[in-house]
Amino acid sequence: MIRTESKMSETTAPPQAAGQQTTPLVVNIQYVKDLSFEVPGAPQIFSQMRAQPQVNINLDVQARRIEEGQNLYEVSLVIRAEAQEPATQGHSAGNGAGQGQGAAAGATIFVAELTYSGVFTLNGLPDNAIEPVLLVECPRILFPFARNILSDVTRDGGFPPVLLQPIDFVALWQARRAQAQQAATA
Repeated sequence: MIRTESKMSETTAPPQAAGQQTTPLVVNIQYVKDLSFEVPGAPQIFSQMRAQPQVNINLDVQARRIEEGQNLYEVSLVIRAEAQEPATQGHSAGNGAGQGQGAAAGATIFVAELTYSGVFTLNGLPDNAIEPVLLVECPRILFPFARNILSDVTRDGGFPPVLLQPIDFVALWQARRAQAQQAATA
């Protein structure tokens, strides 16, 4: 039985060595680099909120080479979700009792900030493919995990979970390149 197992591993190893020896994109590790959740008006905000908060999301993708001359890169999704009290629309007859005592329109309800990162190894890619891999493919890998963390943190903070919609990282990268080209020509 032991010999059979060793023979099986011997027969499976050569095809990998005979083909491409390295994968072009390797995920070495993923991690929470920074996480912050603040509720500035707690505990009063929980009894004063009258409507779903308006949540503004800012997302940025950052990539950097870890060491010069190596193919190791850190890619980070930087997400900031800030919830504001929605503006009230007039005074209805049945709603006037607590309205003046509630959170002011536009008051910050919560702020969640997450930097979710990964270390990636890029092997054998042409120079013109490195940027799109780092700013499109790597964020696609990281996004579902970051989305889940943000959802859990806001839910565990006592609010409805913030569910990020899928992000078109190609469009985000193209917009960033267009801005850089406009800045260079201006």
